[in-house]
Amino acid sequence: MFTIHLSIVVFLPFAAGLIAAFLPARVGRWLVVAATLGVLGYAIAMIADFDGDSGGLQYVTDDAWISELGIRYQLGVDGLNLFLIALTALLWAAATLWAALRTEDRPRLFMFNMAFAETAVLGAFCAQDLALFVVFFDLMLVPFYFLIGGWGEGDRVRATTRFTIYTLVGSLLMLAGAIALGVLAGPGGDLSFSLAVLAERPLEAGTQQWIFLLFAAAFLVKAPLFPLHGWVVDTYRATPIPVLVVLSAALSKVGVYGFLRIVLPILPDASQHFQDLMIILAVVSILYGSVLAFSQDEARLVVAYSSIAQLGFIVLGIFSLSELGSQGALMQMVNHGLVVGALFFIIAVLTARAGSTSLARMGGMALRAPVLAALFLVVALATLAMPGSPNFVAEILILFGTFEDKLVYGLVASAGVALAAVYMIRLFQRSMHNRTEPSAEPRELGGLDLAVIAPLTVVIVALGVYPQVMLDRTDEATTSKVEAAATAADGSPSAAEAPQAGPPGGGAPPGVQVQP
Repeated sequence: MFTIHLSIVVFLPFAAGLIAAFLPARVGRWLVVAATLGVLGYAIAMIADFDGDSGGLQYVTDDAWISELGIRYQLGVDGLNLFLIALTALLWAAATLWAALRTEDRPRLFMFNMAFAETAVLGAFCAQDLALFVVFFDLMLVPFYFLIGGWGEGDRVRATTRFTIYTLVGSLLMLAGAIALGVLAGPGGDLSFSLAVLAERPLEAGTQQWIFLLFAAAFLVKAPLFPLHGWVVDTYRATPIPVLVVLSAALSKVGVYGFLRIVLPILPDASQHFQDLMIILAVVSILYGSVLAFSQDEARLVVAYSSIAQLGFIVLGIFSLSELGSQGALMQMVNHGLVVGALFFIIAVLTARAGSTSLARMGGMALRAPVLAALFLVVALATLAMPGSPNFVAEILILFGTFEDKLVYGLVASAGVALAAVYMIRLFQRSMHNRTEPSAEPRELGGLDLAVIAPLTVVIVALGVYPQVMLDRTDEATTSKVEAAATAADGSPSAAEAPQAGPPGGGAPPGVQVQP
C-alpha cells in the first residue's frame, strides 16, 4: 500500500499554481499541467493498489487541527471517494491541458485559480472530518467566482452573481447544520467533528430532521437539482469551456457525494423520514431536465438540462436506501462526469467550427470530420444509457434499487431513459447531419482536441466493457453508508435508538491504519 501523504495529492495543484503565478506564463502553465498529471498518475496507481474488501478507510492522515473544538485534519480514501478522486484528477488534467494553449488573457492567474479549484474539490472528497469538509466545500466558491467573473462570456456579471448567491446561501446553511451536529452530538462537551465518531453518536429523530434540511439545501444547490437550479442557465452560458467542464462534471458531484458520505450514515432517521420528498424531487428533476433538454436550441443548455436529469437519477439511487441503488448512484456520478466533460469539449469544437452555439447553425460534420463524429457518437450513446455503456449499468442498478420499495417512482423515472434518447439523438443529428451553413468550417479534430477528448472516451468505453473494476471496489463502502438509513426505513431499531460507544476524542476509527 502507498505511503505517500494524501496532503501531497490534495495540495500539489495549489502549490504548483502558486509557484506558476510568479513564473513566466509559458513555463507556469505547463507546471500546473504537470501537477494535474501527477495527481492523475497517483489516482490511477491508487485504484490499482486499493483493497476493495477492507471496507474501511485507507491512506489515512489523521492529526489534531483545532483540538479545543474537536476538529481534526483527517483525510482518507475508501470505495466511496476513490473513483471520484480519479474522476477529478482526469477532468482537471484534461481541462488544464485544453486551457494551456487557449487562454491568452492573464494565463498565470487563470491557471492559479484552476489549480486552487482542484485542491478544494480533492479536499472535499478526501475529508473525513465534517469541519474540514465544510472548509473545502466553501473554498470551492472562491476560485470559481474569479474564473467565471474574470474569464466568462456574455453576461458574466449576472452569472457570477447568481452562482455566488445560491452557493453561498447553501454553504451558510450547511455551516449552521455542521456546527449544530457537532455540538448536539458531543456528550458532556466532548466535541468531535470526525465523520466516524458522529456516525456513532446518533441524535434524536426530531433533531436529525431539521439538520437534514440544512444539509439538503446546500447539497441540492451544488448538484444542482430542481427547484434549486436557478443559477444553472446563466452560469452555463457564461462560463469558459475548461471551467465549465470541471464545474459541471466534478464540482456538482460534491453535493450528491455529501448525501452518501454525511447525511445517510449520520442522519439515518431523517433520511428515512424525508425519503419520499427526496425521491419526488429526483423524479421531477429527471422529467423536468429531460423535457427542457430536448426543447433547447443552444447546445450548452441541452447538456445543462440533461445534467439536471442525470443528477436526478443519482439522487433517486441514493434515496432508494438500497445497496443496489446507492452503488448505481455512485457509478453514475463517475459516468456523468466523464460523459458531460467529453460533451462540453465536443461542443467547444463544434462552436469554433460553426461560429455559434446554436444547433441550427451546426451541421455537416459527419462526413468531413469522421473521427469527431465517431467520438461524439460514443459519448452520445453512453449518455442515453445504451446497453454496453457504463451509464446502462448504473441506471439499471438505480432502477432495480428503486423498484424494491418504490415501484411507482421507479416506473415514472424510467421515462427519463426514453427522454434521454430523444434529446441526445437530436443533439447528435443536428450537429453532425444538418445542412452545412455557408459560414461554417467543418474540419477534423486537431491534435490537442484529440488528446483531450479521446482519453475521456476511452475511459467511458473501458468502464462499459468492464464495470466490475469499479463495482468491486465500491461495494463495501456504499453498503456501509446506506445500512443505517436502510435499517430505519425497514422499521427496525435504528442507530438513534441503540446507543453505541464511539472512539473517544475523534481519532481514527478502529482498524484504520494512520499514516505517520
